[in-house]
Amino acid sequence: MVVVCGFFAIGQEGKITPLNIKADRDSIIAPLFPPSAIRDSIANDSLAADSLNQKPPLLLDKITYKAKDYVKLSQKENKIYLYNEAEIYYQDTELKAGIIIMDYIKNEVYAGRMVDSLGNYTQLPYFKQGSNIVIPDSIRFNFDTQKALIWNSRTEQQAAAGALGSDAMKVYAEITKKENDSVYFLSEAKLTTSTDTINPDYYIRVRKAKFVPKKKVIAGFSNLYIADVPTPIAMPFAYFPLSVGRSAGVLMPAFGNDPDAGYFLQDMGYYVPLGDYADITLTGDFYTNGSYAFRTASIYTKRYKYRGNVNLRFENIVNSQKGFSDYSLSRNYNIQFSHTQDTKASPNSRFSASVNLGSSDYYQNSLQQRNLPNTQNNTLSSSISYSKTFPNYPSVNMSMTATHSQLTSVATDDDDDDNINMTLPTFQASVERIYPFVKRDGIKKGIIDNINFQYSVNAQNRLTTNDEDFFTSKMFDNARVGASHSIPVATNFKVAKFFSVSVGGNYEDVWTLETYNQSYDEDLDEVVRDTISGFDRYNTYNFSASIGTTLYGTFNFGEDKKIQAIRHTMRPSLSYGYAPSFEQFYDEYLGEDGVEVQYSRFTGTINGAPSLGKSNSLSFSLANTLEAKVKDKDSTKLEPKKVSLLSNFNISTGYNFVSDSLRLNPLSINGGTSILDNKMSINFSAGLDPYAIDNNGTRIDTWNIDNGGSLFRLTRANANVSYSISSDMFGKKDDKGRKEDEEELDPFDYVAQSGGRDDDLFGRADDFNSNPIRKDDKNADVENPVYGTKIPWNVRVAYSANYSNTARQNEFSSHSLMFSGDIELAPRWSVGGSSGYDFKNQGFTLTQLRFQRDLKSFTMRFNWTPFGTYKRWYFFIGIDSSILKDLKWENRSQN
Repeated sequence: MVVVCGFFAIGQEGKITPLNIKADRDSIIAPLFPPSAIRDSIANDSLAADSLNQKPPLLLDKITYKAKDYVKLSQKENKIYLYNEAEIYYQDTELKAGIIIMDYIKNEVYAGRMVDSLGNYTQLPYFKQGSNIVIPDSIRFNFDTQKALIWNSRTEQQAAAGALGSDAMKVYAEITKKENDSVYFLSEAKLTTSTDTINPDYYIRVRKAKFVPKKKVIAGFSNLYIADVPTPIAMPFAYFPLSVGRSAGVLMPAFGNDPDAGYFLQDMGYYVPLGDYADITLTGDFYTNGSYAFRTASIYTKRYKYRGNVNLRFENIVNSQKGFSDYSLSRNYNIQFSHTQDTKASPNSRFSASVNLGSSDYYQNSLQQRNLPNTQNNTLSSSISYSKTFPNYPSVNMSMTATHSQLTSVATDDDDDDNINMTLPTFQASVERIYPFVKRDGIKKGIIDNINFQYSVNAQNRLTTNDEDFFTSKMFDNARVGASHSIPVATNFKVAKFFSVSVGGNYEDVWTLETYNQSYDEDLDEVVRDTISGFDRYNTYNFSASIGTTLYGTFNFGEDKKIQAIRHTMRPSLSYGYAPSFEQFYDEYLGEDGVEVQYSRFTGTINGAPSLGKSNSLSFSLANTLEAKVKDKDSTKLEPKKVSLLSNFNISTGYNFVSDSLRLNPLSINGGTSILDNKMSINFSAGLDPYAIDNNGTRIDTWNIDNGGSLFRLTRANANVSYSISSDMFGKKDDKGRKEDEEELDPFDYVAQSGGRDDDLFGRADDFNSNPIRKDDKNADVENPVYGTKIPWNVRVAYSANYSNTARQNEFSSHSLMFSGDIELAPRWSVGGSSGYDFKNQGFTLTQLRFQRDLKSFTMRFNWTPFGTYKRWYFFIGIDSSILKDLKWENRSQN
């Protein structure tokens, strides 16, 4: 074995041999080991001292050192020799190496590598001072001046707190001069974020630089190298921020050319951290045809308290040029806000928000590729709520909620279409259910003990508007305000042990601040509606009763069968309801030809008008479920496995005792199930009418079977089927029952709201700052030896059909099939796509093809929409690391 340190080597017999091989020798100048170093060595002991009773220098009183093979303290040379796994600890300095030589008079230490019996270098010096770590080939350090000379140093600087792998900047330098704890000077340095520390796939070569650990690197002439080949990308000087945690800085834009908007700068902006719990990103886009956009994005979070994000977006889009017939100018905006609160932070009060509102055509007209998938969403919805609970008996729950629903599929050319519905706000309060005839914690038995009542109130300010009037005073012109107070009284009991009976009634008092008078104007030949401002009210009451039970039927096939048994569960229910006529709240006016017309002044109010006719009806429902006991494939399992065959299958209808005709209500059917180990979900519903219709499509009091048809007439039907499968489902399970390839989710992961779907059936937005192929940097370089026989893949399919036949139209209102999938052809090659087919309109939906190549430190992507309204392609190649993500090239399609 040969040990290397500085310019000398010691053989197994202690002979000193100069190193003449230039490529393998260390550059450090260190004193030689004496010939008798090994012969006079003593046993390894971190507290070892010389046998002479001489007081050692002050440095040795404060230093701790040890080595595996021997420790030699030479009083003659004033040096300490440490050999094999040598370690020194002094104040905040830690040094480990194969060989360490310390001059305790000059207070200098020299450290170097070792060469094992195979000729490989081992035990590289490990130098740590404070939180700074350097791993060089050799080092010379002075404890007094804190200065050092380091050869072939390697250090890793985190870009952010907790950043690992490719997000950390690795700094290499042939010669490093340490001036003090915060300043290093580098000569012939390499900067990279590559996980391969031996042969990085790319690096930035720096001739000379000033290095401030965890803060910055200020360099002179810098040149980008890829695979050790210099590229034309060079800078006369460069600045690399290395701040730990979040720090303010400029965001470099993407350059390109849009076929409609011209040349552009996209996502140019500035990032600002706001304390320890929030930040804000300001970005903008600028196009040569005059279009521009501004965005702000802010994320805030406080662990165990709350988290949320705020996104504000505005786009000024110019088409063509002024003076041309196709010139147009549109201003679109989008507001997103989400807030979630930890349930433990405040058990009795809670605030939550999920807001996505703005221009209806924001996503359709946006020039940003990342908004492409959201062009297929037809609705924007929002909700902001605050709730408060007063726990003392009887407890009271109060909530204030603002909601918003906006249809984006409405033609925006017609500004009179009211496509936005809002409640600003809805106030709701309720008192817990009170049992007056029994103690609060008492046992309730029989009809009397179970008598209970409660009180609730619901007040709303509801309005409808359109995009033009949104966020203006006009949006409140047709606002309607009202409140409803409800006091339900009920009881329940058992009959014949197996039947559950519920009996109750409800009193409702409705308030409104506006009513409407109606009259017929002969001159205008129309009904005139006058608004009467002021408080008004009406009250209603009703009675209801229901009886239900649960029936079980089991079909046993034997324990030796694969399917051992099937259980059918039925829950029939019969309900009766009665409400009188509230004709006292109705008035009359003389209509056309002097005919009396009844109307209510409450028609058109927020809670509507009370019923004019008496209600006396009976309804029936039957809920069904099917389960099977199946022999488990695992022979060690003693119990059979339960499998759901039919999650639910419900049938309901009703009978109206008051109506003179058409007393039987249509039969309503709905159900759903999950099969193939819950990979496929099936939901369906249908409506069956026993009555026939005339030539005008109106129901008549004639059975459909008597009119030459079937027993029931299909009036509507709906079916939704979704199927998802991946290669992970076929992997082996571990001891916890989890697939080997499954990832465990981080409970603290936070994804900012995008306002779109959580799948990629509508396409995937381009987020060039993430790499979905690389799931774990630790295993990024591990090639799968059986990749040729096991290729990761996933497929998602969704089918939806809506059929209408209420008036013999016999048509599908919607009928489509959507699908998406991804496949990793090789460990770093991913191909995916999403599309669909609209059977009603006979055309393909938004189709997107995706290609991605993981180049270790780089990512290369190509997204292509081959046809349709959003026909385009995008190409991107850039560095994955957030530190150098501005080193990229992006291009897109041209007309």
